Amino acid sequence: MTGQNLEFKTEVRQLLDLMIHSLYSHKEIFLRELVSNASDAIDKLRYESLTNSGIMENDTELKIKITADKTAGTLTVSDNGIGMTKDEAIQALGTIAHSGTKEFLAGLQSKDAKDNPELIGQFGVGFYSSFMVADKVTVISRKAGPGNQGVKWESAADGFFSVGDDERQERGTAVIIHLKEDDKKYLDEWEIRDIIRKYSDYIEHPVVMDVEREKESELKKGEKYKVREEETLNSRKAIWLKDKSEVTDDEFNEFYKHISHDFTNPAKVIHFRAEGTSEFAALLYIPSKVPMDIFYKEFKIGPALYVRRVQIMNHCEQLIPPYLRFIQGVVDSSDLPLNISREMLQANRQIGIINKNITKKILDTLSDMKQNEPDKYLEFYKEFGRILKEGLHYDFSRRDKIADLLMFRSINKPSGAHISLQEYADGMKEGQEDIYYITGTSLITIKNSPYLEAFKEKGYDVLIMLDEIDDFIMSGLHEYKGKKLKSVIKGEIALDKSDKADKEKSKKIYEKLLELIKYQLKDEVKDVRLSGRLKDTACCLVTDEGDIDPQMEKLLKAMGQAVPDSKRILEINPAHPLFEAMNSIFEKEQKSVVLEEYIKLIYDQALILEGSKPKDPASFASAVTRLMVKNAGT
Repeated sequence: MTGQNLEFKTEVRQLLDLMIHSLYSHKEIFLRELVSNASDAIDKLRYESLTNSGIMENDTELKIKITADKTAGTLTVSDNGIGMTKDEAIQALGTIAHSGTKEFLAGLQSKDAKDNPELIGQFGVGFYSSFMVADKVTVISRKAGPGNQGVKWESAADGFFSVGDDERQERGTAVIIHLKEDDKKYLDEWEIRDIIRKYSDYIEHPVVMDVEREKESELKKGEKYKVREEETLNSRKAIWLKDKSEVTDDEFNEFYKHISHDFTNPAKVIHFRAEGTSEFAALLYIPSKVPMDIFYKEFKIGPALYVRRVQIMNHCEQLIPPYLRFIQGVVDSSDLPLNISREMLQANRQIGIINKNITKKILDTLSDMKQNEPDKYLEFYKEFGRILKEGLHYDFSRRDKIADLLMFRSINKPSGAHISLQEYADGMKEGQEDIYYITGTSLITIKNSPYLEAFKEKGYDVLIMLDEIDDFIMSGLHEYKGKKLKSVIKGEIALDKSDKADKEKSKKIYEKLLELIKYQLKDEVKDVRLSGRLKDTACCLVTDEGDIDPQMEKLLKAMGQAVPDSKRILEINPAHPLFEAMNSIFEKEQKSVVLEEYIKLIYDQALILEGSKPKDPASFASAVTRLMVKNAGT
């Protein structure tokens, strides 16, 4: 064999070290992952053969074989699927091609990683779980198709792997696990059977093993002899085509774990058959936990698409909208052609009908969960609410349905409690016209925000929104069942119409002072006005209606995106003694140095209250110090 020694990428070395030394619970999942990978390889071969009949080479039965060699101490999982070339083996087995690799490794390193083996398969690195039980792993493969050379890959998880040519003649892949002494139990027939039954029973392709059986001689009655026969270990039943009543919860759960590489049970199973203009069967799952890489562009979206039990693609993103991308499962159509391509899917009318049906079924299921299983729904929402609310922006036709599914914290609810838009609307105070919300990054900071002073005084509830995209999403929703959604940090607030006369009186008193403040801060703010939202605090900065939210502005800038400059509005509290004092100084001396310094200070104070920092922190600190010294001496 002509070979070469290569070094694993840094993240693979870290991963292997973690698996070998930390993830010792649920070791048996290594076999599940290898069988699942073998099944994927066969699915890829079948799909490729739809357009390239020569790739099959011969008409052998497609299967996965497990071979236990107690003498050699090896367990082999082999398939006659698509196989790999040398370059593909290096790429697939020597690197992790995910943007979220660092986050993934951080998740594995967390203190409860041993109880979260779902992280292994979820991130597409199931092959490496072999090293939990292996001293060495050997992979022998040959890519399907004439003229391809076999390849042998080998590693002892010491930071390096070797790869070279192999004389393998048949297509497919064999993964040979050289078991550690303490893990030789995985060579026992009953152990293998148990693992396959538990994790891989519903794989469509046969998972076979040679087993020894005792048979009675036909020639000599009573005499028995032993033979080795190939036996299929899995039931191979297409669970999604069975009637719902024929499938147990455990069977549904184990099939979910097979297709998702998750280790936890799903939060909800959606199993139905559609008939009429489009005939298809769907078995869909709502996971319990959000996948770590769901916000990365490499995240695979959509259920597996089958056509009459033949897998066409593992993830068909055309089947569901992006805001439901957490859904896992299988869709099997009776109407689509077997050789349908990704390009053809884009314009296929049947796919559009399936998408519409599936989306409605998922949203109806979530609505039912919210109504009948509120605690369970809240757990789901804490995991996936941020993704679900994207539908308000992207799916106008279902905006009201999605809005009904949203849950929020609020200033009048205990810390752990959540409220829906409907519950908020039902509990609105007499005279309250709008649904109010506030955006921010910290629950504690928001609850103590000066922007809420007038609302607390009136007893109005305010929804709390902590996701960066919230203001963008809620501005798009605009209203809910005829009630306008209004941010408490945007536009003018006038909760009490009876205060109108007092406000006009204050405006007359402070008119010239307001003009001076506006002139001095003309480069910083677009306007200075009296506030209807402040009761105790002296001042605050607010965003004009329609302008971008400060939190969203910071997010976009952090992402390197160009954001148009927009000045905010400085609101002052006419009832605060500070402005009475400032007005007295102004009436005595309009060009007072002290007054000029006060104006700078109130603007910096307003910046701090909104979560920003003064443009010149040193100057701000010096001014505050001077005032402290002056007051300390009086």
